[in-house]
Amino acid sequence: MTRTTTGPKAGPITGETALDPRAFGVAVAAVFAVAVVATLAQHAAMAAMGGVPMPGGWMASAAGLRPCGQGAGRAFATFAGMWGAMTVTMMLPVLAPQLWHYRRRIGPQAAARSAWLVVVAGAGYFSVWMALGALVFPAGAVLTTAAARLPALARAMPFVSGAIVLAAGALQFSGWKARRLACCRHAEAHDVHRPRAAAVTAWRYGVRAAVRCGACCGNLMAVALAAGMMDLRVMAAVTVAIAAERVVPAGGRVARTVGCVVVAGGMAMIARAAGLA
Repeated sequence: MTRTTTGPKAGPITGETALDPRAFGVAVAAVFAVAVVATLAQHAAMAAMGGVPMPGGWMASAAGLRPCGQGAGRAFATFAGMWGAMTVTMMLPVLAPQLWHYRRRIGPQAAARSAWLVVVAGAGYFSVWMALGALVFPAGAVLTTAAARLPALARAMPFVSGAIVLAAGALQFSGWKARRLACCRHAEAHDVHRPRAAAVTAWRYGVRAAVRCGACCGNLMAVALAAGMMDLRVMAAVTVAIAAERVVPAGGRVARTVGCVVVAGGMAMIARAAGLA
């Protein structure tokens, strides 16, 4: 539906004015800024809590420990806040163009609620990452507890972390990665908007986008987990790598360059664990 106004600036008000690029950009920037501040605050809190020295010369992060007197529910809530802030910070730069594309695909028929549908799509996207966090938390807690009780396992952990990083870097050169990256870079070819049940469709759009992103950048997220989830330098490097291989025109070349850097990092971690560096 189109309506007109009177006056010197009269003209049609269409779907494009319901959520213009500037308003969208400001909203995305505001959400990103809040996520960055929350991530920094979480990092400072974890750093203040410290960690536990483990055999093998590494520290068990407070993210994988349950402080004295803290129940499992509260420990998970703390982790969920940290995980949520981290994933929004890392993934919003690549999600934002997809959300804007979705906004444009909605069309004038849903212009009045386009902003709401974009929010629903974003919520669907991050719900997948939060579900993944719900799996990471107990796995990390079990592994940390086992390492604290089994010195042999604790000593092996630096080698395992280095091997994970090395494997993640090698995956950057695979045909599987190339196909997943192409799928993410041309996601609009797979998306169809259905006017009926728009909120459900928006949620499903976000979920599908998250599944594509997870398949494409899961190996790089594994690098962040293996090298230290709350290491700001690692998180920043992984964020830049994920965004660069997704949006830079020569995405395949960027992915291979990232692979070289990650493989070198994995080899350095293994060498350090073996006492060679």
